[in-house]
Amino acid sequence: MWKWTFVCVCAAAVLADEGSRVVRLAQGPVRGYRDPQGDLFAFYSVPYASAPTGPNKFKPPMPPPTNQEILEAVDRGIICPQASMDSFSAIIVNKTMKEDCLIASILVPDTQDNNLPVLVHIHGGAFQIGNGYWFQYKNLIRTKNMIVVTFNYRLGVHGFLCLGTKDIPGNAGMKDQVALLRWVKDNIQAFGGNPNDVTLGGGSAGAASADLVMLSKASKSLFNKVIPESGSSLAAFAVQPDPLENAKNFAKQLNFRNANDISALEKFYKSATLEQLTSDAFFDKKNSTFVFSPCVERNIGDEVFLDEDPLTILQNGNYEKLPLLIGFANMEGLLRIDFFETWKNAMNEKFSDFLPADLTFKNEEQKQEIANIVKQFYFGNKPVNNDNILSYVDFFSDVIFNVPALRSVELHLKNGHDKVYLYEYSFTDDEIPLVPHTEVRGANHCAQTLALLDGKNVYEKDENKSSEEFKKMKSVVRKLWTNFVTTGFPVPEGSEFPSWPAVRANLTPYMSLGRTLELKGALLQQRVRFWNDIYDKYYHTPVPPPTPGRLSTEL
Repeated sequence: MWKWTFVCVCAAAVLADEGSRVVRLAQGPVRGYRDPQGDLFAFYSVPYASAPTGPNKFKPPMPPPTNQEILEAVDRGIICPQASMDSFSAIIVNKTMKEDCLIASILVPDTQDNNLPVLVHIHGGAFQIGNGYWFQYKNLIRTKNMIVVTFNYRLGVHGFLCLGTKDIPGNAGMKDQVALLRWVKDNIQAFGGNPNDVTLGGGSAGAASADLVMLSKASKSLFNKVIPESGSSLAAFAVQPDPLENAKNFAKQLNFRNANDISALEKFYKSATLEQLTSDAFFDKKNSTFVFSPCVERNIGDEVFLDEDPLTILQNGNYEKLPLLIGFANMEGLLRIDFFETWKNAMNEKFSDFLPADLTFKNEEQKQEIANIVKQFYFGNKPVNNDNILSYVDFFSDVIFNVPALRSVELHLKNGHDKVYLYEYSFTDDEIPLVPHTEVRGANHCAQTLALLDGKNVYEKDENKSSEEFKKMKSVVRKLWTNFVTTGFPVPEGSEFPSWPAVRANLTPYMSLGRTLELKGALLQQRVRFWNDIYDKYYHTPVPPPTPGRLSTEL
């Protein structure tokens, strides 16, 4: 069983000296240090669980190690195994990659107040890359209104290989996330936090994670508000359509030839090297997936994270209706702009390759028919080219991020959920590069998350180098998010901002987060209706791994 609980010990933070604090936890005392800029204490690399290693590396997390002596909670740069990518090389520089990587960072404001609300933020990275150190949220808590927790969870094959066997049941990375929330529930009071006032947020895959955790029975009562930023549980990349097929295909890619024998396949993955398992980040898939992601599990008698697909859960309304602050940037599809020069030709040759993987068709002819309809909707009778690159951006914005999020909002509304706050982030300044072949600027994937965190951008940590306009926008986003974390409303009564009511029918209203805040009507209603018609007919319900012994013998 992966469901374990800490023995909660009544503990208080002890001020050891002006530069550090010791917090006594059930697992042992930890010492955090004052940030060089003041106003907060940081506790880094605190184990919240232990990840199994070696042949057991795909199993659920175990309790954290205990320590009798004070653990110095400093940045040790521990990250989970992941592929190295040139464009994201900065996230693994000076980091130690190891299988037992389940650590958390707790940022605590320098205040005598206790019972503070808590924000747990899940890092993104397509479920393939990233770590809890990736982004910093120190400036978010300098108001002294909340505690922020970030953390590592297992990624890629290590986190999301799903065979449905006792040793590789699936969703190890999601079970890590639930373990973190249980740790917060049992320990955050010692840091001055309120264990009953925890908001779960995240960007991209972190948003999809937060949304999925909200739907999981395993996480019930561990948090009370959710902020999915540019991602949702209905995204094609959020759940594997066929996890066994993905496992077999990747094994074959690694030159394993007996992939149809489940026992042999399991032994192969348990003995595979770290280099083999992190040889591909899966970022170049045309079908809006990244291959290894959460899965619908086969029930093998232990606690599962996800036993139904998200759409079924949302349709049945069998989940906690927690307040939601949900939205995306206005040009999410810029995530795929680096592929434009090669993909525009591929889209003209075979557009059906770019349909999202969560659609299924009875034959290739039907698939091509729907592909033609989709291509016509976005590009008319013209080929994909430099002149309609903005339509290229719209297409990928919709299929990966926008439409899945808005479809989930519609289902929340059908379930009577009346605390969903919808937004579109559209802020740009002159430092934002123009979309190629245009004179247009747009907010890229997770731009609102970048506004929330410290720094000018992912790589430039000096926030003071930002434009004055962006500094103001960062202040606005932080206030809105802080309002939601502390009150459950992005714009509570008496706020300086325009009134922001919960979304109602027809995806209206939503808040436009641009250079000014403006409440607007329906958000992308026509595009959502277009895709609703397609998904109603061709949705591929994710399947769990089959019972061993029922595998196809076809190669």
